[in-house]
Amino acid sequence: MEFLLLVFRDTQELQLLHFWFFLGIYLAALLGNGLVITTIACDQHLHTPMYFFLLNLSVLNLGCISTTVPKSMASSLWDTWAISYAGCAAQVFLYFFSATAEFSCLTIMAYDRYVSICKPLHYGTLLSSRACVHMAAAAWATGFLNAVLHTANTFSLPLCKGNALDQFFCELLQILKLSCSDSYLREFGLLLVCISVTLISFVFIVVSYVQIFRAVLRIPSEQGRHKAFSTCLPHLLVVSLFVSTGTYTYLKPPSISSPSLNLVVSILYSVVPPAVNPLIYSMRNQELKDALRKLMAGWFSKAINCSSSAHH
Repeated sequence: MEFLLLVFRDTQELQLLHFWFFLGIYLAALLGNGLVITTIACDQHLHTPMYFFLLNLSVLNLGCISTTVPKSMASSLWDTWAISYAGCAAQVFLYFFSATAEFSCLTIMAYDRYVSICKPLHYGTLLSSRACVHMAAAAWATGFLNAVLHTANTFSLPLCKGNALDQFFCELLQILKLSCSDSYLREFGLLLVCISVTLISFVFIVVSYVQIFRAVLRIPSEQGRHKAFSTCLPHLLVVSLFVSTGTYTYLKPPSISSPSLNLVVSILYSVVPPAVNPLIYSMRNQELKDALRKLMAGWFSKAINCSSSAHH
């Protein structure tokens, strides 16, 4: 009827540290992604394909971190480590949905950069408003389909090795460890298909960036090269963090597995990216920084006007 998330259960000090650490990261993710979404939605100059996909990515970031972190914080604060069977299934579904759609979105963003830099004359045709909506819908649909497959397959397995998960959320690999020895092979087969699709997407991203860098190096002006690189490097950083930690989690040999290492890696691929993605994109993107400053200045002036009118 329920699972136990036992990773932080041992010491009270560790529970409090975990709570404050996760609270800080969660607030940073809410603030950063919320500002990116609001800025892009409010600024007409940012109504372009690149920022449309960035808005989608920020929404998925919020979905991804909200699936796992609040429940884990509540467990630490109130010392309640149980999660219902249905709650665990919901976590697996929502996490796979968000993560798959996020990576699909990152793949589309690589294509956007490729068309922008290598085929600028065809940009309006290849990335029209209709095409962008279709691509975003395809990313979300891919996430939904992948989540349904994994959730249905995992929770139809007979679980005969207890109900304790050595993780802060219902991680798929931890649930598979509880299944009967001869029944988890089909889920690993499905995981293998998922990993293969991810690798194909990653190869597509790498090939796109090889073409992009070749085109950028041919740009005569240094300012033009810098502007092109500044829109590409944040995306590369986000993809690298997402792929490296996720691949390590699902492909590492059991011999180098340990609870503390599994915990650190799971935090790196499930909690850190949604919090740092807005920072990575806004630090390197002058257009986004300018729009954000303008939005903040507008809010600040409205607050001053409201306070002065209230005073009078």
